Amino acid sequence: MFSLHVDTARTWRGGQNQVLLTVLGLRSRGHRAALVAHPDGELQRRAAEGPDLIPIANTGEMDFVAAWRLSRLLRAMRPDVVHAHDAHAVAMVALARSLGPLYPPPRFVVSRRVDFHIRDNTFSRWKYSKVDLFLCASNAIRKMLIGDGVPAERTTTVHDGCDLERVSTAPPLDVHQELSLPRGTPVVGNIAALVPHKGHRYLVSAAAAVVRDVPDVRFVIIGEGELKSSLRRQIKEHHLEKHVLLTGFRADALSLQKSFDLFAMSSVTEGMGSVLLDAMELTQPIVATAAGGIPEVVVDGETGVLVPPRDATALAAAIVRLLRDPERQARLGAAARQRVRASFSVERMVQRILDAYDRLADRPRGADTAHPAEAG
Repeated sequence: MFSLHVDTARTWRGGQNQVLLTVLGLRSRGHRAALVAHPDGELQRRAAEGPDLIPIANTGEMDFVAAWRLSRLLRAMRPDVVHAHDAHAVAMVALARSLGPLYPPPRFVVSRRVDFHIRDNTFSRWKYSKVDLFLCASNAIRKMLIGDGVPAERTTTVHDGCDLERVSTAPPLDVHQELSLPRGTPVVGNIAALVPHKGHRYLVSAAAAVVRDVPDVRFVIIGEGELKSSLRRQIKEHHLEKHVLLTGFRADALSLQKSFDLFAMSSVTEGMGSVLLDAMELTQPIVATAAGGIPEVVVDGETGVLVPPRDATALAAAIVRLLRDPERQARLGAAARQRVRASFSVERMVQRILDAYDRLADRPRGADTAHPAEAG
């Protein structure tokens, strides 16, 4: 099976990590998997060099130059499957397929990792009219797509995977030393882009309450994004400059995560939250919101603690209780590792993707049922 994967992001987030794991996982099984990535992006930098790594810069949904380059690539390489991994990639593939006939046309697969409602406009309906299959990172996403009008038979759930070996072999960094934190202080960590749906403002509000009960606690938030300035203002307003640290993007985030005492996720909406898988493999106790696909990963009371989204008070209370209960931390962490190894390995994810590709081989090519489109 020869698949061509397309991701247009310049940033490095959970989605780009999953793209890389997918491509490398397929190759490890003897399948050819080529990757189209932004020439200035972190995914391009981290992917192995070679003829199956193709740089194409995409400037937006209506970038006909990028689509023309991809169209030529599809004709030259003739993959069995073209797999788009983000919203702009979907548009680029759809445009590329429209710029001339492809014989035979590759199957068009789209990974969906966000739980945003889909848009209903002419371009969106058109660009999804040729999609053969949506791979949803959670059942919550799949349910949302079906509710928004995507035929159920063109959706399937493929949970994100955790590269257990990568997590175990990443060199540990002492977060206290690296970030000049006081020795012995408990560290609550978060790794996420600083964007509205990640709910960081609720995490900062929760931190203000946690500090009153656990005065030496430190919150470390790793990530970059549009809300950085507003979060800095919020931190200052709560007088949390010594307690909440925004590190910005860190390529060594996993190494720093290894010395977190607790992992907190404050998302308002969340497709699945693949960073939670790393925390689970590290046996870190988790406090997260019950948003989107998170409850499919974290079992409340068994492998972590779930609280309602947008509830800083509940988030703070759960963090304080866990910080004060090392025995429960250990119990939740051990159960979390068992769960991620049993159900969320990258090998399991890759097999599910291959199964989906194989099922498509029995369907007619060039489906023309119109689909609503992906937001964002």
